[in-house]
Amino acid sequence: MRVIDEALRSAIHELFGLTDVDPQLSRPDEHFGDYTTNIALRLVKQLGQSPQTIADRLSASLQKDLKGIIEHVTVVKPGFINFKLSDKTLFTLAEAVPEKRFIDQQIVVEYSDPNPFKILHAGHLYTSVVGDAIANLFELAGAQVYRVNFGGDVGLHVAKTMYGIIQELGGEHPERLSTVSINQRSAWLSSRYVEGNSAYEAGDPAKAAIVSINHRIYKLHEDDDHQSPLARIYWQCRQWSYDYFADFYNRIGSHFDKYYPESETAPLGVQTVREQLQRGVYAQSDGAIIFKGEPYGLHTRVFINSNGLPTYETKDVGLIMAKWRDYHFDQSIVITANDIVEYMKVVLKSVEQFAPNLAQATTHITHGIVKLTGGVKMSSRLGNGLLATAVLDAAAAANRATTGIDNPGTTLAAVKYAFLKQRIGADIIYDPVSSVSLNGNSGPYLQYAHARARSIMQKSQKTTPKSGGPRQAVLEPEERRLLSKIVQYPDVVEQAVDELLPHYICTYLYELAQLFNHFYEHNQVIGSERQTLRLCLVERYATVLEKGLMVLGIAAPGRL
Repeated sequence: MRVIDEALRSAIHELFGLTDVDPQLSRPDEHFGDYTTNIALRLVKQLGQSPQTIADRLSASLQKDLKGIIEHVTVVKPGFINFKLSDKTLFTLAEAVPEKRFIDQQIVVEYSDPNPFKILHAGHLYTSVVGDAIANLFELAGAQVYRVNFGGDVGLHVAKTMYGIIQELGGEHPERLSTVSINQRSAWLSSRYVEGNSAYEAGDPAKAAIVSINHRIYKLHEDDDHQSPLARIYWQCRQWSYDYFADFYNRIGSHFDKYYPESETAPLGVQTVREQLQRGVYAQSDGAIIFKGEPYGLHTRVFINSNGLPTYETKDVGLIMAKWRDYHFDQSIVITANDIVEYMKVVLKSVEQFAPNLAQATTHITHGIVKLTGGVKMSSRLGNGLLATAVLDAAAAANRATTGIDNPGTTLAAVKYAFLKQRIGADIIYDPVSSVSLNGNSGPYLQYAHARARSIMQKSQKTTPKSGGPRQAVLEPEERRLLSKIVQYPDVVEQAVDELLPHYICTYLYELAQLFNHFYEHNQVIGSERQTLRLCLVERYATVLEKGLMVLGIAAPGRL
């Protein structure tokens, strides 16, 4: 809480002559109060006094300085200072919003990143959900957020798919694509990729043909060729992929401000790498252009291969430069699976040599593999992967089995919350059955909790009180406990923004809903002598729950 923080800093300066000391307020167990600080323990060496003495002196000063804001200040051995807020302060804080700490900042959040000509797997679903939540957090903190998507519309994987397509069509016959039905296009392309990959791994002559197709695809971009048979197949199938992506994003409620295809970033990357080759950032080796990572504790990677084609590394260099060109970002957040951690370290270290501001402003967030309960994971290369749609379909089936109805809103809430409640980083284990439960830590449970609170408001025969409520009322213990939890919301949001971890929001909302359920079971609202006050608490609770769910990208319906 800012007023306590400022009062502590002022008291430390007045009593001990110290400046630039961070009190580091935190939330203790509720029986200790609303806030606590260990500043007295941290000042022992500097002041040469016992922590108890320091804490007692600060406590006496703060009790006067914060009169009316706090109910009391207490000191607990060996020197913790605890603050209990006044009821009036709690009502005021119930209207507070998260601090706009990123106002006027430009934040680029890159996520999802599917490749055209391939099918969407569960990892794309996960990064889409997490990316949306992180983007929402930055927007809540006042930033101008740009959501961008990056995908490989050129490269060996495209050539493999195109080889499979040409084999399936019996040659370069774009007119034969009309035989593929609209609802089968994505699966059809995926099958062609698997066939092309198998052919490539089998060796010549297919491998040589795929390498040739790879060169031809780069050339059709260079020539802006849309008329040759190969180009017509390529552009039509690429559009099929983009249409498929758009349908998927619409289904899960995602949207993007810009899509960067590798065909756009590759030329900029090549130009940048070749320019920096002349300045010694990159080096030549056996006809290729490389970056030597060993001097930085990393490994060497190829940026332009011996055939003169850009690798993924160069395309990512081009992407970084394109983002800067388009947005002049203060921060660039990149969310991917953790299998490219070392890869990204090399890319960013190379960029750091000639554009240190861009490398330092880029944060790479990684996550593990998405698995269904039982250990099923994905591998699009082999064609036996866990598809993004399979996760959604599993949730829908579990939801129907549990509730007897098909509700896309609760199905989506189940998946999103199941992903987001887990800390980003490790593998993600998804259990469809528990994700749709109305009796556990799930998205549908929180949706039901919100609908229940709105129902209480609707049943009230009195006008819903304005936010803030009867501030002169003396709160009963369980009323105070609920209100104290409600006012924690801005702090939780700020922590989630600082650490880029949406699971803090999930944990808070679940704890809040549980606390409200206990309150409602033991305290009459409608018809009570304290109805006005308690309706105010219900309204504030429902509003905070709704706002938190919105951060997670989950709808908060008024009824289920």
